[in-house]
Amino acid sequence: MPYTIPMKRVAFLSVALAAVLLSGCLTARHNGITQVATIDALLSGVYDGHLSLMELRRHGDFGIGTFESLDGEMVLLDGMFYQVRANGRVYRPALLERTPFACVTPFVPDYRASITTPTDMQALEGLIDAAVPEQNRFCAFRVHGYFKHVRTRSVPAQTKPYPPLAEVTRNQPVFEIAAVRGTVIGFRSPPFVKGVNVPGYHMHFLADDLSSGGHVLAFELTRGTLALDTVHDWLHVYLPEGSDAFATTDLSQDRSRELQAVEQ
Repeated sequence: MPYTIPMKRVAFLSVALAAVLLSGCLTARHNGITQVATIDALLSGVYDGHLSLMELRRHGDFGIGTFESLDGEMVLLDGMFYQVRANGRVYRPALLERTPFACVTPFVPDYRASITTPTDMQALEGLIDAAVPEQNRFCAFRVHGYFKHVRTRSVPAQTKPYPPLAEVTRNQPVFEIAAVRGTVIGFRSPPFVKGVNVPGYHMHFLADDLSSGGHVLAFELTRGTLALDTVHDWLHVYLPEGSDAFATTDLSQDRSRELQAVEQ
């Protein structure tokens, strides 16, 4: 006589199987990058936020970006959000605040190194390139240590009609920070992300005492530690829903020169 599996047993097995499959999906995405909108949309002046920080944090504990109306620079470090406004001060934003552009990942280092000699921004990029020489690999990285000097910038909140980002940064506040202990965090992205994210290096800084931070323009590290996470899963992109600004913006243009001016 054939054996019939009781319905309760079938239901239990179905739930268990679903849990296993979901676990596999989460594991597969664990090392991925989640991004809000595109860098070219931001360059074009699409500054309305459309994803809350609460939702963004579900996709990673590490990242960089900006805030609605382009109100300052974002640092997501160890699961905590920080907002560096145009006055140079660091704030803790509410999780209901929204972002027009951000890039986050669960940070799980697969490479660590001590830095014992003075190292500037270019030298750090060389260290990371040596550790991960394949140019088509993504890397998330953080450097914690003592900095002789850090030059950062932030951007002030804008009002509509929003100007392009290159216009905003022409008069950006620049901060010269001396003798500080803190963390540089960022991403190295491959050339093929052009138009979607920032090809090459994109870094933000946060002082340990939360006295300063911002988008990194230059630094000199005295000594510190480098932690590097090679990312193998890119990209989950949230695009603005119901946004006329995003829907009608011309994203066919090559904005490489604008991006270079904004980043530097």
